[in-house]
Amino acid sequence: MERTQLRYLVAVADAGSFTAAAERLHVAQSGLSSQVAKLERELGLPLLERLPRGVVPTTAGLGVIRAARDALGALGAVAEAAARHTGLRTGRVDLGTVRGGVTALVTAPLSSLRAEHPGVAVRVVEGDSGELTDAVRAGRLDLALVGWSGPDPEGVATTTFVEEGLAVVVPADHRLAGGRGRVGLRSLLGDPVLALSTGTGARAALDRASAAAGTRVELAVESGEPATLVALVRLGLGVAVMSVSTATAHAGGLVVRPLASDVTSRLGLVHRDPLSPAAADLRRRMVAAGAPPVPVGAV
Repeated sequence: MERTQLRYLVAVADAGSFTAAAERLHVAQSGLSSQVAKLERELGLPLLERLPRGVVPTTAGLGVIRAARDALGALGAVAEAAARHTGLRTGRVDLGTVRGGVTALVTAPLSSLRAEHPGVAVRVVEGDSGELTDAVRAGRLDLALVGWSGPDPEGVATTTFVEEGLAVVVPADHRLAGGRGRVGLRSLLGDPVLALSTGTGARAALDRASAAAGTRVELAVESGEPATLVALVRLGLGVAVMSVSTATAHAGGLVVRPLASDVTSRLGLVHRDPLSPAAADLRRRMVAAGAPPVPVGAV
């Protein structure tokens, strides 16, 4: 019984199929399947029921998968304990960051980690929050800076850096510019609405706010860059909805009004538990960088 076999078994159970697990782990499906089959032969019982459209754990498999998760966690704890005595001389961290994430929350921690531990290799990938969170769950990433709205993502540990409401950005001569108080979602009907792309905390919050209000907001433009949305507002091509801090950071000369909704967006870290020593060190640095006050434009 090998660690790789346990890791592959857990990945297949989480993904629901050998194909999806192989894609998440960036390995050949044939190799993954053979390792899981080898583990089943060694244990003398089937762990996964092969279906036409995926797999499900057998009754015995459910118990083995739980034990495999515990075993993988224990192995990580062993490595962490050893590192406390040997020092962090080598290692690898796979970090994900949502597109448009706060640069200072990533670059400063990476810079200090590199300076103090040059033997640690770091890989950084960008993506939308859902993809990155899935990658952390599957073990392809150690931790990721992501945005979300509502309950914390399941299956991962979380650290929230900032939580805030949404705002509307309009030109100074817009009909909503001179009002007071918060702007209702229904007030936006009839205007082209500009929003951040799916996979950001602000977009998730807008979708949840729309559902809660029973209002369907038709989006004219979706972009991963807040600056693009603000530029379109300046041209009179619509009204933008984004988090309060992002609007404040980018909307100089425009009018920012809070949206009348209690739904919030959040920016923070999701990570596996336990982390490797190198990943735990980077997480500590990112948490320190994200301690209040968080830079504006965070979500």
